Amino acid sequence: MSKTNMLFAFLRFISLFSVFLLLINPKFNQITLTEEKPNLVIAVDNSNSVIHLNQTEKAKSLVEALSGNDALKEKFNLEFYTFGERFKNTDSLSFAEKQTNIDEAFSQLAQIYKGHTAPTLLITDGNQTYGNDYEFAFSKYKQPIYPVILGDTITYTDLKIQQLNVNKYAYLKNKFPVETFLVYNGSRNITSKFVVKKGNTIVFSETISFSKENNSKLLNFNLPADRVGVNTYQANLLPLENEKNKVNNTYNFAVEVIDQKTKIALVSSFYHPDLGALKRSIESNERREVSILKPEELSGKLSDFQLVILYQPNDNFKNVLTELNKENKNRFIIEGTKTDLVFLNENNKSFDHEITDDYENYQGTLSTNFSPFLMDDINFESFPPLESNYGSVIFAVPFQTILYKTVNGISTNQPLLATLETNDRREAVLFGENIWQWRSQSYLNTKAFNQFDNFTGKLVQYLASNKKRNRLNIDYQSFYNGNGNIIVKAELFDKNYVFDARETLQITVTDDVLKSSKTYPLILKNNNYQVDLSHLSPSEYSFKVSSGKENLSKSGHFQILEYNVEQQFLNANVGKLEQLASNSEGDSYFIDNTTSLVDDLLGDNRYKTIQKSHKNSLPLIDWKYLLAIIALSLSAEWFLRKYKGLI
Repeated sequence: MSKTNMLFAFLRFISLFSVFLLLINPKFNQITLTEEKPNLVIAVDNSNSVIHLNQTEKAKSLVEALSGNDALKEKFNLEFYTFGERFKNTDSLSFAEKQTNIDEAFSQLAQIYKGHTAPTLLITDGNQTYGNDYEFAFSKYKQPIYPVILGDTITYTDLKIQQLNVNKYAYLKNKFPVETFLVYNGSRNITSKFVVKKGNTIVFSETISFSKENNSKLLNFNLPADRVGVNTYQANLLPLENEKNKVNNTYNFAVEVIDQKTKIALVSSFYHPDLGALKRSIESNERREVSILKPEELSGKLSDFQLVILYQPNDNFKNVLTELNKENKNRFIIEGTKTDLVFLNENNKSFDHEITDDYENYQGTLSTNFSPFLMDDINFESFPPLESNYGSVIFAVPFQTILYKTVNGISTNQPLLATLETNDRREAVLFGENIWQWRSQSYLNTKAFNQFDNFTGKLVQYLASNKKRNRLNIDYQSFYNGNGNIIVKAELFDKNYVFDARETLQITVTDDVLKSSKTYPLILKNNNYQVDLSHLSPSEYSFKVSSGKENLSKSGHFQILEYNVEQQFLNANVGKLEQLASNSEGDSYFIDNTTSLVDDLLGDNRYKTIQKSHKNSLPLIDWKYLLAIIALSLSAEWFLRKYKGLI
């Protein structure tokens, strides 16, 4: 055989062999080795208390030293975070945050570093203003924690108002209760005076004695509500002569005095968990009072209530509905599995519910076109379904949907919660029971009932009033604490009362004390416009929200009370931070004595680089070089045969 034929045979063999390999498609294992360094989490307290304790420069210097340490960077992946009101992935420090939630920082870190090695440096004074007790964070955050304590253990003589509790609302010509906790930190016997002023007038005072053993006092007293509107007060515990921190001797508070209370009748012929949940939710606003009544108990008392809630009406509600229709009174109907639909269809003229004797579970999704009042999305999709009568609803009067029914995430385009306005009467209908589960789920979502209670509160406020609907609505509070968020929300509708997302809104805020004004734009967010005014200093303010295209405007007034919870601390919370370190198998350090910190981290055998092997089973068909060999061998054979004149 000639050399040419042997070459042709070799090329043909390579081509056919490669094709056969592809047809068989054998697999081979590929092992790759990677090295994974442990993480070193550096979480820094970015709250205002660090400034108050004069620890800002020390905290910044430590962060710079850690970030520039080559030995640490060689052994660890350095990750920087800050916490205060919010937890952020950053090393930028301003120490301007007005609240501290250390536990929330651990909750976030537990999700980020689950399954990873991540010893954590916690650079903080340990003073938390809200949230769960962080001392037990080690139970959910399974990492060694190394607190670096910003502050000292020196004990200063101090008097302070530890806490002051007062209702947000009071009623004209009544007295409202005030409760305050006074604390003394010192060793000698002293006497001070607790004074409450309204403007320049002293409305309450009491002499208080303290000693090393008797170092706290609880005062309960009543103040008169004699003027409608926001009434501001200043509580002051007269400081000692050489007291270091006098800021925590003063506490400003306010009470809004109103001249009437909204009374609501919750009528049901049987007991259900929804009744208690609705009562607690509505009465979370002190301006409202709910009475749970049986249908026969409402007879002759209808004029005492601004709103009547009919819970799953049946034949027992005959007289109630007759009186409601006669007086054209606002109502809120809640349907459920025990509702007599035949009776309800016959005794109301607003809607007709198809009768099928079947039930269905419906979840809710917020309508973006609802216009009567401002409604926030409180994550309705996460709430458990409500049990309701199956069948369509036909409305005989104009209505607006707040929540649509959904089944398995698919909208039915049928209302779950709707409002109606007809003949100067306002109504709402909820087509489902077990709303108590919504309130419970709201608590699980946010660790508070506030969102759900605000939702029911806005609905009740709308139903208990007959005011004419406005195209421009504003949502704000009469007064704010200086350490809280100040958000003003607005909602604008066109002439057909459809939400207008194309409009430009702005707010002009005037400081009534300094007589200065500033204008800010409102930002469109979800189904409303809003502006964050948290940067404003404590004072009295008036404002005007106006639209750019439409000639619409609305004014209001609010007051910001002077109070900074971050300035109430004298020392770092050394005991709690040391206990946290001990519980998590870490160690604690004072900011002035961190020389051994880096060496301790570098020498700890728990933090080693881990070599991981990854075994991948790869089919030969995915090997691109085999395709190249086939193409090359076939091409070479073709060109050689062409060159030899064989084709």
